[in-house]
Amino acid sequence: MKKHILFLFLLAFASEGYAQNDLKYNVVTTAVPILLVSPDSRAGAMGDVGVASTPDGNSSAWNPAKLAFLENKEANMALSYTPWMSRLVPDIDLAYVNYSKALSDRQGISASLRYFSLGEINFTDGSGNSLGTFNPYEFYFDVAYALKLSDYWSAGTALRWIYSDIAQGQVVQGLQTKPGQSGAADLGFYYQSNFNNVKDGRKQAFTSGIAITNLGAKIAYSESGNSDYLPTNLRIGGGYHLQIDEYNLFSVYLDINRLLVPTPPEYGANGEIIAGVDSDDMTPLIGVIQSFNPAAKPDGFTELLQENIYNFGIEYKYNDFLFARSGYLQEHKLKGNRQYVTLGFGLIYNVFSIDMAYLIPASPTTRSPLENTLRFSMAFNIDGFLAQ
Repeated sequence: MKKHILFLFLLAFASEGYAQNDLKYNVVTTAVPILLVSPDSRAGAMGDVGVASTPDGNSSAWNPAKLAFLENKEANMALSYTPWMSRLVPDIDLAYVNYSKALSDRQGISASLRYFSLGEINFTDGSGNSLGTFNPYEFYFDVAYALKLSDYWSAGTALRWIYSDIAQGQVVQGLQTKPGQSGAADLGFYYQSNFNNVKDGRKQAFTSGIAITNLGAKIAYSESGNSDYLPTNLRIGGGYHLQIDEYNLFSVYLDINRLLVPTPPEYGANGEIIAGVDSDDMTPLIGVIQSFNPAAKPDGFTELLQENIYNFGIEYKYNDFLFARSGYLQEHKLKGNRQYVTLGFGLIYNVFSIDMAYLIPASPTTRSPLENTLRFSMAFNIDGFLAQ
């Protein structure tokens, strides 16, 4: 890729901290990493937890199995907008729209579209000569379905089509580029207990979930035969919910997630692999298996554990209309060093709801394209809105 756009991609997607020179900084990278960014402000305000949070209109972005526990049969529409690198450029953003509906008290469906615009970019050749101004973009469309397996467990799946036009047909290093296209699938399971009495009128409940997302074919941007892994991800988590009285509910969530793609090997001075394995010719399924193999990582089992990302979130709800949220994300310093605190609130009025989120870096060495950015989500009950 040309220098200017390459620099932008590195800033936009790396979200990296700065490692010391004597450390083995070995970040696992994939194509279309925007698929891993929280599209909605509720999850974004809680440290990007989502696999076990209570169901809402954006459930399919985290765990499609939660759709089976949607509380009513009315159709809902959710819209989200996220400015990207807003402190540097004004025209890069992520938009997300989701339609969801409970078909019965045991099954639910959704359809969603995620659109990422990289704004207006001036492409140049290796000598700095302008090749024109272009508007790279990516979008992803998916449909999801969930079914209750019992009163407490559900399973769900989603199918996704991915279209990524970041090179805009330019010739890069003698190769004619093309839009990357691929298909992927999600599979998730979700558990939600009933509220049981604790004491003094208080009640408690538990939720848990596990989801594998973006499992699909590699994506290619030219006819060279080279292709990149999708950001296949495993997320497992749980939630605890304490109903203090009929007006006040407090929830705590913890997610652990990791990429299910091979770890880059360590190369010697002559370009030979001295630790780890070459994953260029692996299929995505073999790549998933190798992502759990300590022998395929330069630092073995230690590096296997370093690749876990930890998300912690809390949510307070008052009288089913006012929400306060906060969260924290922790990533190992050798694997990207993302460490940030998130804050946000939500409000429900009649058939409308609005959520906001704000991200604050937790370390001076941490950088994020979403830092100090206010994000918005809105949802409304379509049937209730039309009935007014």
